[in-house]
Amino acid sequence: GLVSRGRSAVTGARTNGWQDVARYYTVSFPAALYRARRWWMPVAAVSMVVTVLIAWWMATHPEVRNSLIAPDDLRELTRPGGQYEAYYSDRPASSFAAQVWTNNAWIAVQCLLFGIALGIPVLVVMWVNVVNLGVGVGLMASAGRLDVFLGLLIPHGLLELTTVFVSGGLGLRLGWTLIDPGPRTRAVALAEQGRSIIGMGIGLATVLAVAGVLEAFVTPSGLPTWARISIGVVAEAAFLTYALVLGRKAAASGEFGDVDAADRADLQPVAA
Repeated sequence: GLVSRGRSAVTGARTNGWQDVARYYTVSFPAALYRARRWWMPVAAVSMVVTVLIAWWMATHPEVRNSLIAPDDLRELTRPGGQYEAYYSDRPASSFAAQVWTNNAWIAVQCLLFGIALGIPVLVVMWVNVVNLGVGVGLMASAGRLDVFLGLLIPHGLLELTTVFVSGGLGLRLGWTLIDPGPRTRAVALAEQGRSIIGMGIGLATVLAVAGVLEAFVTPSGLPTWARISIGVVAEAAFLTYALVLGRKAAASGEFGDVDAADRADLQPVAA
């Protein structure tokens, strides 16, 4: 008992687990999102520009479309009730939500982990994601059904794509840390940045779970298109407010999104 009390007096006592969870979602995660905004916001902007260019190229160049898909298959894919529309409603909503969440979480995890390879594989993952999106938009636009496609994409896609862009930006940030560790040794910089970024995987998985629920229950619902789009816009606005407003407040208090100081290793000071 004496040793236990002495240890608590010297090192401090652990907080309740639920307090740690609450602190993560209200302080650590939004602070890390805010501090990384200079990485994921440009990734989002560049990705959307490339998506629009690919979609335009696909929609205005029949020879490009024909090299990818036969005209009969294109009509089947883009017709009312075709594969693009049926994708969101041909499976039970609960299992579809789980499938969507698993797939998107895997993409996010790849972006986070691939950062250790100087971020180069992250660019490949982001490129594949952007090409798939651009081709889909372009094919539906060529069939004159772009409004239908966007009505299906926006309710869940805004939040889903933003989360993927955040993951890509974080992966690139981790890769850049290996190149420029700043006034820290490379090992220390990688450990600190890695803990913060990999720890964000929990929060990003939570956001993707919300996007999966929207994709499974809102996108294929019988709600009017304006209502479904409004729900997607509100979800996206809530996330951006969480990241940029609450995150700014947490970052201003000195939070970096790393684990608590009591859980970090003690490091000997070194010259920059």
